[in-house]
Amino acid sequence: MQKSQPEPWLRGTHSEIPAVPRAVLHAIELAQEDLTFWCGELTEQELLATPSGLPSIAFHLRHIARSLDRLLTYAEGHQLNEQQLQALSREANAQCIRAEIFSELSAALTQSSARILKLGEKPDALNQPRTVGRKNLPTTVAGLLVHIADHTQRHVGQAITTAKILQDSG
Repeated sequence: MQKSQPEPWLRGTHSEIPAVPRAVLHAIELAQEDLTFWCGELTEQELLATPSGLPSIAFHLRHIARSLDRLLTYAEGHQLNEQQLQALSREANAQCIRAEIFSELSAALTQSSARILKLGEKPDALNQPRTVGRKNLPTTVAGLLVHIADHTQRHVGQAITTAKILQDSG
């Protein structure tokens, strides 16, 4: 299997946006493309599989969607609300309805892109201090955006690896 076009960062898109938010948008676009390519046709059983004790693909998809919301909430200068905390506690839930999980992921990627664009409208805001979590750990808007790209791609890679293991064992 091979993709037909270069990765998003090599397409010359979002050139009007400052570098940090642009890179994060490209990471979000790549996540959507890679997850669709490698995981889009998997069955619910495959999405829930935990080969060699690895976390399921369903977990990674759910975690990507919900962690984007949490991290962007911090980037926007807010703390998590009760609904976000409850969603966090249910991420490892072993239930999976294929259409629902991909719908949640797609909506999260779309909404996250809009939120990232809004954060990128004011380049000087990227250095604004922010805190994360109950311990109020220090970072900046840019630090959170970079982490969003890193964290999302880390879970995309894990989902793809698990999908490849399932393909090889099937």
